[in-house]
Amino acid sequence: MIFKIIILLAFITSIVLAQKDIDARAIMEKVYARDDGTTLEQNMLMLLVDKHGQIRSRDIKTFTKDYDQDVYKIMFFNSPADVKNSAFLTYDYSNSKKEDDQWLYLPALKKIKRIPSSEKSSSFMGSDFSYFDMGKRNIDDYSYKFIKESTVHGKKVWIIESLPLNQKVIDESNYEKTISLVRQDNYVVVRSIDFTTNGQMKYMEVKKMYQEKEIWLAQEVSMTVKKLGVIVHSTILKFSNTKLNENIDDYLFTSRQLTKGYYQ
Repeated sequence: MIFKIIILLAFITSIVLAQKDIDARAIMEKVYARDDGTTLEQNMLMLLVDKHGQIRSRDIKTFTKDYDQDVYKIMFFNSPADVKNSAFLTYDYSNSKKEDDQWLYLPALKKIKRIPSSEKSSSFMGSDFSYFDMGKRNIDDYSYKFIKESTVHGKKVWIIESLPLNQKVIDESNYEKTISLVRQDNYVVVRSIDFTTNGQMKYMEVKKMYQEKEIWLAQEVSMTVKKLGVIVHSTILKFSNTKLNENIDDYLFTSRQLTKGYYQ
């Protein structure tokens, strides 16, 4: 009888854990499906902060547009002089079997470079965001586990663990595990921790956000890299002059436009 009770309890526990896994996947599905507008135009100030607190800034213009389920984004660097007229274009495909495309134009080289999968874990323009971070993750590349509930700035969040399903995803991202804190009222990931294969931890936080036309938009986001609990470097992104769901011409999202700039 005792043996049967133990088996029954184990069975019930497995069902509860399975239910948590299903709930975690459902939560992340809503995160990925969250309405973030069909077009978005913004000014972005990128602040690069070293371990001594020294700051370098970069002024960037960004445009994003949905093409059915795919998302195209282009970024034009306006200053400082060492990155002026650089540009970055990315195509995020909804089809999990199709690899996302990314191109970088560096005026000093006068050529457009396609970013291969083997380089997507490297730093994006000297920041703490990688090329991988600049795209959207594919929900089917991960398994999900519900950890617990918590609060961030007085708002309830779910804490979800995401694990890559294969080595290819790990190699491309350089992340072995991600912990995401998802706000329960709007399904925005307000904090996350990425565990890298080289022992560093990357802490993302949405420091400021606001609602426009019933859509939640980030106003300030930080990424901080730590190793053994010590800050190595950090990047702060500040967004302004936002235009949501306004017309953006298709010609902007082409490799040709990388060399011309948004003002042409």
